[in-house]
Amino acid sequence: MPASHYSTPSQWIILVLFWVLSVSSIQVAATQETPSRVDEIVPTGLERVVWRKTPIAIPLVVGEERLIHFPGSVSIGLPQALTSTLRSQSINGTLYLLAGQPFESTRVMVRSENGGPLFVLDISAALNLDERPTLPDVQVVLDTIEAEAEDVPSYTVTANQFNQWGYVALTRFAAQQLYAPERLIPNVPGVVAIPVKDAPVDLLRGGSVEAVLVAAWKAGLRYVTAVRLTNQTSKPVILDPRELRGAWLAATFQHNRLLPSGSDADTSAVYLISDRTFDVALW
Repeated sequence: MPASHYSTPSQWIILVLFWVLSVSSIQVAATQETPSRVDEIVPTGLERVVWRKTPIAIPLVVGEERLIHFPGSVSIGLPQALTSTLRSQSINGTLYLLAGQPFESTRVMVRSENGGPLFVLDISAALNLDERPTLPDVQVVLDTIEAEAEDVPSYTVTANQFNQWGYVALTRFAAQQLYAPERLIPNVPGVVAIPVKDAPVDLLRGGSVEAVLVAAWKAGLRYVTAVRLTNQTSKPVILDPRELRGAWLAATFQHNRLLPSGSDADTSAVYLISDRTFDVALW
């Protein structure tokens, strides 16, 4: 075979170097981020933010409602500039925000109605030109030693607080059992776990949402039951407490909006407080 069909050692070195540089260029190009008109939060169903007296950035997507959950009931004071572009509602400690058009970051004050802190939000809205997934709801939690360490929600519930808070303390206790790390779950004297059947129950009218018992507890003469709710339809569902069957002293949804079945946010929970066991209160 003619010698021209073989490569010399120097030619092999050049070829190898060219190949390495080509692969490196491709990898660098692939890892470059594309600017977005919406913030860079990765939708995970719930974004937890610890309040440390610094403004909390709340980006919105025009036309998409976003829920902001607070530790207690709050009221919002909108600047005059936002009254025609931002719809806001405050219900049971949750802000429902819906932007009608884009606007720059604007500072908004949110006041606790139960003697808590004054929260500061920097709210903005942008068009979702990249058609990114829906932004997650936001859970605002108060600053504690545990939250300072790991940025996770933490509730310190004592027996005295159960007597003082009533429904609020029971609901927080149940939510903590479901979502908080095990080391942050307090051992509250007088609260007893009640066995439940892990099976669907006919809790909501309409048949579009499946309800499954998760856990239940008894504190004094009251019961609190955690129920998992899953959207069974291809459309978003707004949870309405008026659609609940049964006789309940209080009902609190973890999130009151379920995305279509199969999405990351198609499931939520409801915490039901009653003066009898779940089975009896339901019927």
